[in-house]
Parts: sequence; C-alpha cells; structure tokens
Amino acid sequence: MDKKVIGIITAVVIIIAILSAVLFLPNSDIAPPTISKKSNEKIGLVINSPNQSTTLLELDQIYSEASGAGIGRSNVYLFWNLIEPVRGEFDWRQSDALMSLNKKNDLKVTLYFSIINGETLGPFPSWIGKPSLKSIGEDRVVSVLDAVLSRYDIIDTVILAGETESQFRYSEQNIPVYKELFSGVYEKTKEKHPDIKIGNAFALHQVLNKDLQSVVTQLTIGDFVAFSYSPVDSLNDIVKTPQEAKEDLQQMFELAGDKKIGIFEIGWSTSDFVGGSDSRQTEFLEKSFEFYAENESELEFLTWYRQYDRIEGTCIIEDQTIGDDTLTVGGSGFGSSEHVIERLSNYVCNAGLINSDGTHKSSWNEFERQIDMTN
Repeated sequence: MDKKVIGIITAVVIIIAILSAVLFLPNSDIAPPTISKKSNEKIGLVINSPNQSTTLLELDQIYSEASGAGIGRSNVYLFWNLIEPVRGEFDWRQSDALMSLNKKNDLKVTLYFSIINGETLGPFPSWIGKPSLKSIGEDRVVSVLDAVLSRYDIIDTVILAGETESQFRYSEQNIPVYKELFSGVYEKTKEKHPDIKIGNAFALHQVLNKDLQSVVTQLTIGDFVAFSYSPVDSLNDIVKTPQEAKEDLQQMFELAGDKKIGIFEIGWSTSDFVGGSDSRQTEFLEKSFEFYAENESELEFLTWYRQYDRIEGTCIIEDQTIGDDTLTVGGSGFGSSEHVIERLSNYVCNAGLINSDGTHKSSWNEFERQIDMTN
C-alpha cells in the first residue's frame, strides 16, 4: 500500500509511545521474547498496532505475537525529517523504540528510507528545504544513512525510493538524474557497509494498471528490485482472483531482469466494500507462499502486509503534519478523489491478518502454517 499512509501511521504510533512516558520500561515490566518457532529471515510481516494510540508495552506484546508466528524480519519506515531535524543532530528516540523491539525479537529489518515517495520527494528536514532531485546531494544522504546503519546492526536491506514508478510517470526524462544520485549513494554507502543490500521499490499493481513497465526496466539498479502488490485497480477495488494475482507476481521477473526480487509488501484486504473477503485473503496468502516456494532462490524476502486491522476511518490521514512536513494522500499514486480515498481507507483498514479486536482471521493461522512449511 501507499508508503506515505504506512509511514504516517508508523510514525504516529512511535510518537504516541514516546509521549506515553514508557519508552524505557524496567525489564521486569516487559515480558521476555517468546519465539516458539524456528524463524525464517526471508519471511516478514508489517507489524502494527490496531489502535491509533498505543504504549510501548502494548507494542512489545504485538511484536512478541508477530515473532511467535515464525517471521524473521519486519519493515521499518523512517523518514529523514524525524531522525535529523537539525543538521548534524540526530534524534534517535523514536527509531530506538522500534529498533529495540525488532532486536529483542530477533528480527532483521528492511529499512524504508524515503528519498522518493511516490509522486513526492522526502519528507526532508526543514533545514534542507524542498530540493529537486538534482539538488538533494548524495553526500547528505550518505551521511544520514551511515549514521542509521552504524547505530542499528539489524538492518540488512535498505529501500531508498518507494512507489518509484509514480515519480517518473510523466517525467521519464528525470530518470538519469535519479540513477546518478542512486549510484553515488550506493557506492559510498557500500564502502562503509558492504553487507547492506540497497534497492528501490515499485508498486506492481500500479505499474500494470498504468503501463509503467518502462520506468521499472530503466531503474533495475542496486542489489535487488523490490515490489509491493495489492490486487486492485486504479480505484482500489479488488479485481483479481487469488490465482490471477499470483500470475501478476510472475511479471516481476520480467521487469527486474537479472536482479533478485524483494516483495516489500504483499496483501489482500477482507473489506467487502472493495470486494474483499476472509476466504479470498486466506487463499491469496496460500498462493503467495506457493509463489515463494517456487521461486525462493530468486527472492530476497517476502513481507506480508500486515498484522492488524485498524478501526475504519483511521487509516487515511489526508493532512498529517509531522515536524515541518505535511504529507497528503493526494501526492500518492492512488489519486485524491473522495471515491478513491474512501476505497483506499477501507482496503487499508481491513488488510490485517488479525481483526482490530484481537481475534484471529483464518489467514493468521494459515500464515503460521505456511511459515512452518518454509523451514
């Protein structure tokens, strides 16, 4: 789904956790990790709270539940403006909270660092302003990435740009500019962190819906090509069968050329408002793991979107200010009409494997079973 939406929700959760004055709870107040199954580092889950307001203790329990399913990684969405609000001065409170939970549960991290975020850039700190691709400055990017990667040894993968196809939909002439920026950041970061894999992400459903294949093939750079996938049309209605959706996934190989593939976010909503159901979600989860088993050697990771449903009406924030930046749904590739946003909201709020009241959908049990089968 849309990185701005996910990133906003994640950031808000972290901020609330910190303001709840429970950032550093005594060890006696936090249960030790209960990883009852062998984990698979290639299989991940977007871990989230079902509530808008949460505490670190609640997040600790949510992470424990997620890791208990057997996953070996999660996505962490960090925006530059949150970690370096003042040039050269880093604020690690929010990221420390999340990274400590991942480390405690023995999870590797796929870091989403937003240079490109669909049709928009950033969000960048206010001291950078609103730079164009040409003026971002690779040394600045390398500096902040080096700080993050040096602090958190559980990060093994970095995605610099998300929904990259939307950025260049009407401006393919700017692709060489980004390739030059990416190349500089890649080479300099690799000098300091040679084991970190770096790539870009594309929304496969948008690439197919809008015939943007040429954008992807021009940007098969880095260590891998990552994709998110939802079985939706341009209005966010589910229009695929689980088998048809699995067949869509096969097109990733044609787009990525000789690069390995990372499945950054893949999911299916159970909202009947957009044509979803519990049974179809479970069926597509099975199909996704079939695809994984058939192509494991060519895949860097597969991360399911996501753990929990949210209460309807809480998943889309059209104007959410974090620091000095305002992020809008209208800047995404999903469009900004009320019709489209309503469907996106229903899709996202009901995309979890667990209901917002904590009861498991049939897909959660299937998720656990499928991970067992990969080990």
